[in-house]
Amino acid sequence: MLGHNFDSIVSRACILRAIRRDIANIRSNRSWCRPKESHLVDVLTVAYTSRSRVASLKTLLQTLCVYKNHLYFKIHLAARAVQVCNILRSKHIMTSFRYEDLQITLTDKPSPKPDDEELRFGANTSDHMFEVDWTLEHGWGTPQIKPVAPLQIHPAAKVLHYACELFEGMKAYRCIDDKIRLFRPMENMQRMANTAKRTSLPYFDQTEFLKCIKKLISIDQEWVPHSQKCSLYVRPTFIGTEPRLVVSAPNMAKLFVITCPVGPYFPTGLKPISLLADPQYVRAWPGGCGMYKMGSNYAPTTAIQIIANEKHGCQQVLWLYGEDHQMTEVGTMNLFVFWTNEQGEEELITPPLETGLILPGVTRKSLLELSRQWGEFKVSEQVITMKRFTKALNEGRVKEVFGAGTACIVCPVSKIIYLGQELNLASDIKESLTQRFYKEINDIHFYRKPHHWMEEIDDVEEAII
Repeated sequence: MLGHNFDSIVSRACILRAIRRDIANIRSNRSWCRPKESHLVDVLTVAYTSRSRVASLKTLLQTLCVYKNHLYFKIHLAARAVQVCNILRSKHIMTSFRYEDLQITLTDKPSPKPDDEELRFGANTSDHMFEVDWTLEHGWGTPQIKPVAPLQIHPAAKVLHYACELFEGMKAYRCIDDKIRLFRPMENMQRMANTAKRTSLPYFDQTEFLKCIKKLISIDQEWVPHSQKCSLYVRPTFIGTEPRLVVSAPNMAKLFVITCPVGPYFPTGLKPISLLADPQYVRAWPGGCGMYKMGSNYAPTTAIQIIANEKHGCQQVLWLYGEDHQMTEVGTMNLFVFWTNEQGEEELITPPLETGLILPGVTRKSLLELSRQWGEFKVSEQVITMKRFTKALNEGRVKEVFGAGTACIVCPVSKIIYLGQELNLASDIKESLTQRFYKEINDIHFYRKPHHWMEEIDDVEEAII
């Protein structure tokens, strides 16, 4: 923590002196036991050196609650919180941009909109974009919605050299009542904030950001397809822009959003895919970044997908991990297996998030919640090894395997190539659980089944968590 550069707000010497004073005061007070002393030292260190100003104040206030019975420290920490507030106020530092400050510039050269029947994923960008810059010295700048234009960044920007970048993927739908809604957008905001923290990018207020995204979609609402087979893909992106060739947390960043109309992932209906499962290729590992939506997780996978396609005739890769060949993800999708388990129970199983190998997908979460609401079969989040899976397959217990994600909702799997073997799976998706999930989520997306997961873009004053 002490390595973070906080000098632009208050000198490091002042920070260290404050910490030393606080530690000395704690140690001189005999009423404090050692665990509490250690905890408070950690809290104070984080509070005075955090890159997030909001986190600093929040930590101080939480400490007041924990140690509320100790009057001396209650007064002491309250005074320190006021001191931090005064520092922030004197430096005019914005802890987050606000929707009410949004500046809008409309294009005078709107692009022609593609026909819904000819949409290709990511090929057409809507007319406007959202953009806001951040610096360590001044905090967040003024958020803007403006015509789509090339980004202005220095060739030494950290994003170009050290992959200091993250993104999200979400969709807006034109529902049967002609209202435009987003699917569980706060899930994406929360995941983006978590990834930003892991990437050393600054704090932003998730609700304020979502309001800005809704406004962007509202301005470009005619770009939301009128077909109930299509949607508007929304791509929030966060990059480090500090022009310095040093591996360190960026002192400058840019947050932006573009949108594009997209057609259905399966234009003619669900189509099963085949997978290459080769243990020599690894997507993620414990302690790494597999659970975060960073661009650096995706670029290294494309070469393996080409190998799967050109050498083995497979459309995607089944990513394995460890000596026991744990099944983790399907391409860029979360993995699900529907089978009869060793106890004779029907079970939907997916790898757990606790390993850190799995992206916490919004569709994944939705399918698990739906399954538990139905209560028709067991639902588990467990490690699945290839040994366990092949044994179940040979015993005729595997009913379905599918991937799940924003782009496709669900994607059935018909074959897995593993260690030279072809593992063939049921390919008839009629009356399958995969098909049922596909229809259920689609009905929710287009409001054929009204659901609180769908959030109207017109309601920019309230974001449902």
